[in-house]
Amino acid sequence: MKTKRPFILLLFLALGLGLIPSCKGGFGRPGGSGIVFDSIVARQHVPLFLVSDTALPYSDLNIAFTYPKKFKNRKSLTRLQQIFTGTFFGEVSYDTLSPRQAMIQYLETYTKEYREIGEMYNEEKAKLGDRGPSWYWYWLEHTNKVLYQDRALLSYAVEYSDYTGGAHGSYNITYTNIDLKKLVTLTEEDLFLPGYYKPLTEKILQQLMREYQVDQPDSLLSHGFFTIDDIVPNNNFWLNDEGIHYSYNQYEIAPYAMGVIDVMIPYSELTDILIPGGIVQRYIQSE
Repeated sequence: MKTKRPFILLLFLALGLGLIPSCKGGFGRPGGSGIVFDSIVARQHVPLFLVSDTALPYSDLNIAFTYPKKFKNRKSLTRLQQIFTGTFFGEVSYDTLSPRQAMIQYLETYTKEYREIGEMYNEEKAKLGDRGPSWYWYWLEHTNKVLYQDRALLSYAVEYSDYTGGAHGSYNITYTNIDLKKLVTLTEEDLFLPGYYKPLTEKILQQLMREYQVDQPDSLLSHGFFTIDDIVPNNNFWLNDEGIHYSYNQYEIAPYAMGVIDVMIPYSELTDILIPGGIVQRYIQSE
């Protein structure tokens, strides 16, 4: 007898993770944020059809969601969880759900959308005969990890990779930076003076030129970059005590084969455009 949720093979709460390390060389500095983290992990095969048949397509899921379990007070914790949940699952509608509820809804939505292509599989299989279409075996890996934290700042990454047919899978990484005192997310406008865009673009370009050991911007094209005009600040950054780290995802400024392009600019090279007495000086350089 089939159950209503045959697709959930494993969903568990990994308890007792404790404090994310905040020592030098770890995620941040001594005397860190005091946040306690937990994780919800889902590993499962989602069959394309309700029939249990290993010869039929399925999607292989591996999802691990790390979220804050304890922080300051209930109001602050709720707000921090909202940020984590919304940025991980990618929709504002998840903000009002608990981490466990959000995970269950995410799995149910994914399963529903995956099974909607079942009829397409049957049609293509009828045309191909015994060979069958192999591109309906999907996979998804979705995780997040804390990159840096101290008493006032938290930076983390959300990594998403999947295969949904075609020549290859895809990978995407996005960053979120949180002011832990105000419990708001940070953008470039919170760090830099008005008019920062052009000089910051030049600094990113110069750093790439150093990394690829070229003297002229156009020489980057011979290394695979699409156009120089694509290389601009994209708000996809994270912070630590060394500088600001930008990432450009596949196809953003370069071909798939080049992967994610990372650029780190030290704060010492940003002094002319950082807001005086701003977040970087108050929260990082003053530590």
